[in-house]
Amino acid sequence: MGDFVLILSCPDRPGIVHAVSGFLVEHGGNIVESQQFGDPLTDRFFMRIGFTTGDGHDAGSLHADFDAVAQRFGMDYELWSAQAPYRTLLMVSKHLHCLNDLLFRASTGALQVEVPVVVSNHRDAEPLVRSYGIDFLHLPVTPDTKAEAEKRLLEVVEETGAHLVVLARYMQVLSDDLCRQLSGRAINIHHSFLPSFKGARPYHQAFDRGVKLVGATAHYVTADLDEGPIIEQDVIRVDHTYDQDQLVAAGRDVEAQVLSRAVRWHTQSRVLLNGERTVVFR
Repeated sequence: MGDFVLILSCPDRPGIVHAVSGFLVEHGGNIVESQQFGDPLTDRFFMRIGFTTGDGHDAGSLHADFDAVAQRFGMDYELWSAQAPYRTLLMVSKHLHCLNDLLFRASTGALQVEVPVVVSNHRDAEPLVRSYGIDFLHLPVTPDTKAEAEKRLLEVVEETGAHLVVLARYMQVLSDDLCRQLSGRAINIHHSFLPSFKGARPYHQAFDRGVKLVGATAHYVTADLDEGPIIEQDVIRVDHTYDQDQLVAAGRDVEAQVLSRAVRWHTQSRVLLNGERTVVFR
């Protein structure tokens, strides 16, 4: 991956790649990975570069020096140390399969994340979370306490310095205000039956209709419920031999896999927002 990662987006025009490459040459940079995309529909240019440098450079100084290039082209950009753990706050309710998968991957280094705390509106996940030596915060939510709970959640995000919030099957609808404050840094996972089979026990509803595909969608959280910019999706085939429990298990597997890929790509700065869509440099 290199020592640093630079991602950027800006109005498409000649000279962008030349300017970025020139900046890296001036700072002793060597490109080890480069991906780019020009969207003809939005006329925007997207780029991700992994690079190494000689001694004497850190992410802060490089970020400050790159600002002149960014201003010249009207860029939105981020520049990170490629090895810095991404502080990620996880949220869950009672279904623990996605949480379990993320915690295991983080513990083995498969995800370059640092989880300071797991927040839940129930206590079901507490033994699992504490087995990893991670703090657990029980934050009950009722219609009367929702505003207070969301205020406390934002305080925890601030206190922990979390870069990302992952709703690992957190079954509470976030308020529009909270969605706006977490825009671009909160990821949700849900089954891909939507808009069909809404509400409780969607897999059982799907079983009753004889579905042949089970899938999941990971997306950024927005005020439009389950309709934010999509990061990753996948499906697996099922057939008449699956009973209801097997269908649920298949759904849990694909949900965990899709969410882990979305989290990995986001924390490696491979996902850039493009209006209501995303550019994903896998």
